[in-house]
Amino acid sequence: MRNLITAVLSADPGVSVVGQAADAMQARAAIKQLDPDVVTLDIEMPNMNGLDFLEKIMRLRPMPVIMVSTLTHRGAEASVAALEIGAFDCVGKPSPGDPHPFADLAEKVKAAARSPRKQMISANRAAVPSPANANHAATDYRSGRRIIAIGSSTGGVEALIAVLQKFPANCPPTVITQHMPHTFTKSFAERLNRLCAPTVEEATDGARLDVGRVYLAPGGERHLTIVNPSAPCCRLIDKEPVNGHRPSVDVLFDSVADLAGRNGIGIILTGMGRDGASGLLKMRRAGARTFGQNEKTCVVYGMPRVAYELGAVEFQLPLNAIGEEVLKRAAARREGME
Repeated sequence: MRNLITAVLSADPGVSVVGQAADAMQARAAIKQLDPDVVTLDIEMPNMNGLDFLEKIMRLRPMPVIMVSTLTHRGAEASVAALEIGAFDCVGKPSPGDPHPFADLAEKVKAAARSPRKQMISANRAAVPSPANANHAATDYRSGRRIIAIGSSTGGVEALIAVLQKFPANCPPTVITQHMPHTFTKSFAERLNRLCAPTVEEATDGARLDVGRVYLAPGGERHLTIVNPSAPCCRLIDKEPVNGHRPSVDVLFDSVADLAGRNGIGIILTGMGRDGASGLLKMRRAGARTFGQNEKTCVVYGMPRVAYELGAVEFQLPLNAIGEEVLKRAAARREGME
């Protein structure tokens, strides 16, 4: 596996592989000696597993780390835990169902090298649920008919936890597209459900949107949209990747713009590329309130930057302020009387 990763990365002229290590002890020595910009780290290693070693890296020598994991349920749970600890991103190992998971590994390594991870690891760690939840516990979000849509990619695990931990148990129905391998999203939804007050679940086709529920797009196979204005529900659609992604944030935002109009609230969080920017602009033009994560708190200021430059972002805020501000807007009257 190390030789395969080395070959893939060495084929990119922008990446230089400076060393390999077979276990955590060798890796510790190599990091001290070679001072790499980025580390790829296998979750399954002899002597010390990758999660334990990742925790030591983030505590003692914070740096960008990309995890390499099997696409099993156990591997997915470990990958989600790694992203929460502070890993930059995760990639799967080749498998019969996904023989080319390293296709964008070099781009992820280069993005990781550019990220300000040392300054952000402590700032973006998910905090305990905010007492601000109490301010919204008595709000009847059902009367506002709001629908919240969130898009995120690299760095999105930490960011989504930070936002959703501000949401009360009776939050407006919320739909999320997070770029993530197909085997990871169920584990991530389960993790969010344990950490947050609302009920969080992986979206299923036909699931009715309801107050207090958050729906996470399943990774890899279909796009998440919302349909049926009289009783909004999730619709998973077969369609080619958009902006290189399936599910795509743009596809979700487009559907929310069409169905919810001024009752929509759009949030674009950290991520590589531009997915979601044009969809967020469509939401804003339809009268929705739109939010973007600011550069200082993004792991990768890509998707939010493009959205901001297009004029799609109405409010650009640090990560820890987004959840509370969104709830204020969601509680306001929906007929343009905020």
